[in-house]
Amino acid sequence: MDGREKMEGKGQRINIELPDEAGQGIYSNFAIVSHSPSEFVVDFTRIMPGLKKAKVYSRIILAPQHAKLLMRTLKENIEKYEKKFGDIKIEQEPPKEIGF
Repeated sequence: MDGREKMEGKGQRINIELPDEAGQGIYSNFAIVSHSPSEFVVDFTRIMPGLKKAKVYSRIILAPQHAKLLMRTLKENIEKYEKKFGDIKIEQEPPKEIGF
C-alpha cells in the first residue's frame, strides 16, 4: 500500500487526496530534525555543490507518536527495498547533529 489512495485500519477507511502540486514531490538531499517535548520538526533542504547556504523547501511537523510511527514505517520499507534491490550503500556518514 502506498498510502495515497486509501488507508484501512481499526475498522476505519480513509480516502487520501493527492493534489497535483504535492504529487510532483520535492527533491531533498539533506534534512534537519529538531524536537520539543510536544513535536518533531523535519526541515527538508537541498545542498548544492559549492554553495554554503541551503534553502528549506518543506517543513513537516509531527507529534512524537507520529514521528515514531514514521520511523517504523521507513524502517519496514527500507527492509523491503533492500530485500528486492540489495543493500543501500551510504558512501559517507553525515554528522549526526546536522541531518541525513
